[in-house]
Amino acid sequence: MSAEFHDITVEIPAELAGQRLDSALARLLPEHSRTRIKAWIDAEQVWVGGLPCKPRDVVVAGSRVSLRMSVDVPRPDVLPEHMPLNVVHADADVLVVDKPVGLVVHPGAGNPNHTMQNALLGYDPALGGLPRAGIIHRLDKDTSGLLVVARSLQAHTALSRQLLARTVSREYLALCVGVMTSGGSVDQPIGRHRSDRLRMSVRTDGRSAVTHYRVLERFRAHTHVHVKLETGRTHQIRLHLSYLHYPIVGDPVYGGRFAQPKGASPQLLATLRAFKRQALHAAILEFDHPRTGARLRFESPPPPDFAQLLATLREDAGMPNRPPDDPRREQPAGWR
Repeated sequence: MSAEFHDITVEIPAELAGQRLDSALARLLPEHSRTRIKAWIDAEQVWVGGLPCKPRDVVVAGSRVSLRMSVDVPRPDVLPEHMPLNVVHADADVLVVDKPVGLVVHPGAGNPNHTMQNALLGYDPALGGLPRAGIIHRLDKDTSGLLVVARSLQAHTALSRQLLARTVSREYLALCVGVMTSGGSVDQPIGRHRSDRLRMSVRTDGRSAVTHYRVLERFRAHTHVHVKLETGRTHQIRLHLSYLHYPIVGDPVYGGRFAQPKGASPQLLATLRAFKRQALHAAILEFDHPRTGARLRFESPPPPDFAQLLATLREDAGMPNRPPDDPRREQPAGWR
């Protein structure tokens, strides 16, 4: 196995002052594990003021930290596979991929292959030189929609910093159980569930998580909502909407038992019962191009099963089967 090196310099922001060096760098470079960052520090590949340092050193606001990052290539545990991949944008620096329902993003327990990471390596073997084949953020297996992928270490670092600075805009469509009266925001910290490691929960000791949502359409017993992430925690939208008592239709983890809507048509009941995954779609993605700085925006229509469920809800409610009026006229506080 060989290694490539990439030199970068980062500045410690005021909010990270007083933290350990390895902790601060883990926050600034979330695409790299704290273990890997510590290894670079121990190998004297990290300098503050031109001098090598230790993981436990305390950082000062405004300090400039130089890193020589090594990335192992290739990764033999994740093999390239030639799989269909809906690439909606490609240039020398980034890819934007529209992920279908049912595709796992990263290999893991129970999903050692046939993932988006395998497909990306089949699409471009050079991505093997990047952490997780350049994938910057993730979607759950049964959530569809847009993801950005870096094609160089420079692009990977730039996009990861945008995620940290919350300048990557991710907007979703969801169908929820229950009729919302208005839009709003959820500001509740999220952490791993104490007894079920496959679930997340709202916890006072969790990581900060903020979700904004607005109503697009109301039906007999459901709501079509537009959701925007301010942070990107695991299961954030699914958990936050469930916390509000408006769980996403079909969510097997946070949705609770199936409830038959009063007065629903047989067609709607059959469609709801057949919908076996969370009705959540990553519809809009915006970010600054890592090389040119130009603001890029991509949109993805909902997949057929989502669109069919939405059409059936409209028909059941006696509504015209057409997109709703532009909802941007009414925006909750914090929506940008």
